[in-house]
Amino acid sequence: MPPVPKNYQHILAIAFAISELNKDPVLLPNLTLGYHIYEDYNFAGKTYEDTLSLLSTHKQMIPNYKCDKQDKLLSIIGGLNSKMSWQMASILGIFKIPQIDPKYDFQYMGLIQLLQHFQWNWIGLITSADDSGDNFIQTLTPMLTANDICVDFTQRTVPEIMVMNVLSELRYNQLLTVVKSTAQVVIVSGDSHAIQNFIASLSTFEEEAETSFGKVWILTSEWEFAAVGFHYQWHSLKSFHALSFRIHTSDVPGFNHFLWTLDPYRPQGEVFLHDWWEVAFNCEFLKPGLASEDGRRNCTGEEKLENLPVSVFEMSMTGHSYSIYNAVYSVAHALHAMYSLESERSGVKDSKRSFLLNVRPFQTLPSSRCVECCSSGHSRKVPEGKPVCCYECVACPDGTISNQTDAVSCVQCPDHQQPSKSKDQCIPKMLNFLSYQELLGFALASLDLFLFLITSLVLATFIKHRNTPVVKANNRDLTYVLLISLLLCFLCSFLFIGQPGKVTCFLRQTAFGIVFSVAVSSILAKTVTVVLAFMATKPGNFARKILGRQLTNSIVLLCPLIQAVICGIWLTTSPPFPNLDFQSLAGEIIVECHEGSVTMFYTVLGYMGFLALMSFTVAFLARKLPDSFNEAKFITFSMLVFCSVWVSFVPTYLSTKGKYMVAVEVFSILVSSAGLLGCIFLPKCYIILLRPDLNSRDHLMSKKFQGM
Repeated sequence: MPPVPKNYQHILAIAFAISELNKDPVLLPNLTLGYHIYEDYNFAGKTYEDTLSLLSTHKQMIPNYKCDKQDKLLSIIGGLNSKMSWQMASILGIFKIPQIDPKYDFQYMGLIQLLQHFQWNWIGLITSADDSGDNFIQTLTPMLTANDICVDFTQRTVPEIMVMNVLSELRYNQLLTVVKSTAQVVIVSGDSHAIQNFIASLSTFEEEAETSFGKVWILTSEWEFAAVGFHYQWHSLKSFHALSFRIHTSDVPGFNHFLWTLDPYRPQGEVFLHDWWEVAFNCEFLKPGLASEDGRRNCTGEEKLENLPVSVFEMSMTGHSYSIYNAVYSVAHALHAMYSLESERSGVKDSKRSFLLNVRPFQTLPSSRCVECCSSGHSRKVPEGKPVCCYECVACPDGTISNQTDAVSCVQCPDHQQPSKSKDQCIPKMLNFLSYQELLGFALASLDLFLFLITSLVLATFIKHRNTPVVKANNRDLTYVLLISLLLCFLCSFLFIGQPGKVTCFLRQTAFGIVFSVAVSSILAKTVTVVLAFMATKPGNFARKILGRQLTNSIVLLCPLIQAVICGIWLTTSPPFPNLDFQSLAGEIIVECHEGSVTMFYTVLGYMGFLALMSFTVAFLARKLPDSFNEAKFITFSMLVFCSVWVSFVPTYLSTKGKYMVAVEVFSILVSSAGLLGCIFLPKCYIILLRPDLNSRDHLMSKKFQGM
């Protein structure tokens, strides 16, 4: 039985490789390779018989007995049918004869990449019902599982060759399962006969059912053999879409010339060329005077190989022929390594199998998934009892994103970024600090500047009328110190507005604490002045003469000095510093001044509160003393405002974050300072500017005696 014409190139590839090796003086010197080619006719019995004959003396069937030392079996290259190769391996393994068969690991990797490229994760498998099919499923299934690709069904093709237009019940049920499956992608793998059977059954089923599968078929590289005699069946399918793998090939120098030099008139020539020529060109080599019995024309020997159709014979080396050619060279290099006792094989021709994708055009790209893809901003969640591909899509939790479809889980954004509204990307967080550009910062800065100007006008007014009785009453110098300290308090507020830096963080709290201590100390000294003034009016009381100005100056100097010492310890041990807070506010980065030592911060506030409480107590006790212009009443009310502001400041400060925390402190500074300014100095300004008639010594003295 002559070989199939198209497959004959594989035989020629073996012959060409052997011819090259026998001419190579370096690779296998003093060694001549030969070969035997057997046709199994697709029968297992013939395969076993041929395998045993290889282990016997030539033309004798005595296994494991070879008397011909010149005909030593070195290796066997398997055929196109993997089933037959497995049958051969079961015998050859006993006698330790190496067998070279194709390895499809790279093709499986290509299948995975193809499915991932088109985002197909819900597929079906059809393979041959033999050891090759078992190996295909056992190898591919773990790879599919590892890449979250689910198999809806697995069908094993019926081994017998189907008769066209006739479907067995088993085959019909198999195809019906494929039709009803929701998987739109089916991978078909098997040897040439299994694929031929499947093609025939598929075509017949569609004709009988008058329906169309409408699926995508992915064929492994074996289809190239099957398509030789069944190529027309693919076109008969009503809506056939196919992706197929082809084995990589390469131009082999000299092979084309080898084909051109084939001589059909050499009966003992290369590998039964004489018989193949008759099959390929549909002619017959006749002896002179004889005619063909079946009416075929006489072969002239001048027929051109290039005139044969590609389905019959290809002039360029096919992928499978290239693999066979490399397999022969692999055997040769193994022999070379064995004979030369070298562990490394240098210059080995690349025998790795690689695959090319052959695509039939699609009108529309189908989707083959158990569920639709999860969009970005969501992650997958597999319900209990469901396949991993039949998941649900859940929105990413707050603070996380997914920027790809079908994300396994959502990821956290970096500290300096936040999720977008759609949670599909991380975007930079906004900086949070009290800025001059925003309304709140601008309003506080404007109020601060306004109060600073008012205080400046009050100070100018008191300097201008410094010799009037109202200004001179209750220690004029203390009045100037208080007004200047209030000016500095308003200026300190500007340290809190704007983006914090090293200098502003270092100064803001300590400067505010010291300046406010000066202001409160001045008020305390003014209250003491009122008390001393009343005590001086009593006969025989020398307290004012003994203490007088010396006591008030000591209060103004000593009290702020203590605050300055506290601030100095703070700045020396744990000074404030700029800090970025990524966690307190969602979507914003708080640019803040970290206090360094919270204890020292509240110590500064506590000391300032202590001074204010002393001033309030002394002023409250002296509020009814009959002085000519008793400031104690106004000081009492001003300190009541001051203490109320700072008592409410602490819980409010602790309950806010970011720029609003700073705004609370700035507002407290402004309100408390404005309270001192208004309660103490507005009554005096009213007399100085609007009622100058009351600003006289006689009037004040009369009020003094009336109060007594």
